[in-house]
Amino acid sequence: MDTRVSGLDSREILDSRGNPTIEVECTLGCGICSRAAVPSGASTGVHEALELRDADPARYGGKGVLQAVQNVREVIAPALIERDACDQAAIDQFLIELDGTPDKSRLGANAILGVSLAVARAAAEGKGLPLYRYLGGPDAVRLPVPMMNVLNGGVHAHWQGADFQEYMIVPYGADSLREAVRWGAEIYHALQSVLEEKGHRTSVGDEGGFVPEVRSNDEPLDLLMQAISMVGLEPGPDVGVAADPASTEFFRDGLYTLHTENKTLSSEELIDRYAKLVAGYPFIVLEDGLAEDDWPGWRALNARLGTEIELVGDDLFVTNVERIERGISEQSANGVLIKLNQVGTLTETEAAVRVAARVGWGAMVSHRSGETVDSFIADLTVALDTGHLKTGAPARGERVEKYNQLMRIEEELGDRGHFAGKNGFARPVRDFS
Repeated sequence: MDTRVSGLDSREILDSRGNPTIEVECTLGCGICSRAAVPSGASTGVHEALELRDADPARYGGKGVLQAVQNVREVIAPALIERDACDQAAIDQFLIELDGTPDKSRLGANAILGVSLAVARAAAEGKGLPLYRYLGGPDAVRLPVPMMNVLNGGVHAHWQGADFQEYMIVPYGADSLREAVRWGAEIYHALQSVLEEKGHRTSVGDEGGFVPEVRSNDEPLDLLMQAISMVGLEPGPDVGVAADPASTEFFRDGLYTLHTENKTLSSEELIDRYAKLVAGYPFIVLEDGLAEDDWPGWRALNARLGTEIELVGDDLFVTNVERIERGISEQSANGVLIKLNQVGTLTETEAAVRVAARVGWGAMVSHRSGETVDSFIADLTVALDTGHLKTGAPARGERVEKYNQLMRIEEELGDRGHFAGKNGFARPVRDFS
């Protein structure tokens, strides 16, 4: 089977928010052709690799990606022809060197990532293996806990609801991935009923979560408790909660402003607030509790809550090994969010997970708010054995496709597969009985 790259092509497509993104096709010498689409974030960290946009106001409000498409066709493709698609590390290193900038700003991290993922998928098909097996080997058999973002706030809700960007349900008490997805879907529909009964609107945000106009950042958690109980499940023993405040978005001049509550808090005061939430609700994960460069605050947060729950850095670490290693050295967190497009290649993403795993940290693979129906991250989560995956509400095609792919993988694994459940996190699920 000839697994050498014989062709690369690219095109501009639309993501789930109606914005342009890039899709790449890789053709191998054996005739196999595979494609990959690149997601895009709304709430992005300043330390992420550069997503190349055209800045042409006459097209898509300046968000076009024709330059990235051209870079694949005219710069990357000629240089990659005849290279073996099965040597992912060598291809990714070649792409990094071809770009030659620290943040992939010459060719665009979106162009580079599209090539990296398309090559990996083509190689898997060339080897006759499902993607998760090709990337993870025969030991890739654990299905992750789905972290379902069912209530939106912050920038994902255009600041029409809570300040915290995401409130998630975590169905870790299920016996299988399929059952966890069912639980999540049933809770989601129950939540809609709860919102309607209370007179809230039931429109949804970028990731499929509802956007109620709440009066505090605690109120969404109370709504979740009601919805979980409504379907006959128990908050804590069966289903936990998680939150991503995306606090960089409301951090200015050293202070955190909660607009919904008309409060301005220091890092210490916000940590106190989180401690009360953890004590009052079945929390398992808190992501981006503090801002992307509030390193002293993160150390204090980890000292306060790091033995109880998983504290995940997203904007803090941006899937970057150097920043993760700093976090490990300074004991700033105990978990890392993993987003392919923050760093720009599959190999660098895998390295970030390995660094976290080496010290017992959690690693949670994540979608972006601007998604496509590409389900690569579902396979990646199983391949890297991260134990939990964040990919939105059990609604909207670009979100549910990841859950659907995980259910296909679970079916394919059969008796060899098992659901991560309460063991899917950096910190054990507390006893809520």
